[in-house]
Amino acid sequence: MLIAVSSPWASEKLAEPIADMARRLDATAVVAHVAQLQDEDEHESDATQRGEETLKLLTKTLEAAGVEVESVMLFSDDVAKAILNTAHAKKCTFIVLGLTGKGVLKRLIAGDVPANIVRQADMPVLLCPANWNGSL
Repeated sequence: MLIAVSSPWASEKLAEPIADMARRLDATAVVAHVAQLQDEDEHESDATQRGEETLKLLTKTLEAAGVEVESVMLFSDDVAKAILNTAHAKKCTFIVLGLTGKGVLKRLIAGDVPANIVRQADMPVLLCPANWNGSL
């Protein structure tokens, strides 16, 4: 399974339910983050540091739960393509995405990564809403 996370917040929120699901499925987890600059004044090292923090939070929780995990930092302007290419390269059988809760206008301006992944994917995609607090 490939787990794509966009922020430390998403990593913390999804860690326990995803760890539980991975354990029950006896799945190896590939945790991926696509580093991108948030604004034109931001330096690449800031985006990389934010990505490393995001990966570390989820990776630590999965490892503590006994899940075999690999973290992958990606750099691309096309987030959906980077996630899909990584899922194929790592031979993942499904993708888990944590949604950010962006509004319609923000998705129109910045691009709707989850919708692009769902449209282009040739494997199941599990979307976890930002306001979700359940178990899998």
